[in-house]
Amino acid sequence: MPDSVEPSRKPYVSALRTAAADAKRGRVIAAATQSLREEGGLGGFSLDSVAKAAGVTRLTVYNQFGSRRGLLEAVFDDIAARGRLATIPEALSLADPLQGLDAIIERFCAFWSSDEAIGRLHDAMASDAEFAIALTQRNERRRKLLQALMKRLLPADVPARRRRDAIDFVYAMTSYAMFRLLGSNRSVDAVAELVKTSCRAVLDDAAATRSG
Repeated sequence: MPDSVEPSRKPYVSALRTAAADAKRGRVIAAATQSLREEGGLGGFSLDSVAKAAGVTRLTVYNQFGSRRGLLEAVFDDIAARGRLATIPEALSLADPLQGLDAIIERFCAFWSSDEAIGRLHDAMASDAEFAIALTQRNERRRKLLQALMKRLLPADVPARRRRDAIDFVYAMTSYAMFRLLGSNRSVDAVAELVKTSCRAVLDDAAATRSG
């Protein structure tokens, strides 16, 4: 009887639709990422061009991501997921906090170099204020990790201003902008070693300062 099979049929149909939507979303993100990698980068990036490359309609892209900014955010999040940024908090659990700092530096250097699209995404911040805010918010997660790590790296009696300066310095040194600058004539490993050395020097200097 039709009524008896309908309850089990609906979840099945719903699951198929969800899988199809996820697959379509993945194709759009992949097409958008590839578009950013190619010559022209942001200049040729639009919902229309991405939809054509993904084999879907512009309306589909709009319904999935809402705007160009939403699509750019999705691309960044996808690259971050593939770059295993979610594993970075594990560095906080290492017995030696300096090893934790080194692990964070190495992971971000590897991430910044993992996909040419990352540079184009940061370039987009200059022309899209809303996307700049969204990407800045994502980057601020790194600052929170560093704040937690500094509690273990620096003695409790280090003045608050010196502690804040140390956090800001390490945050800046692990940014994409710094990686792009230092990596123009260095290997990824060389950049990581330079950043480690610089950060340790600043931490040693801050640790040598005590509240009066």
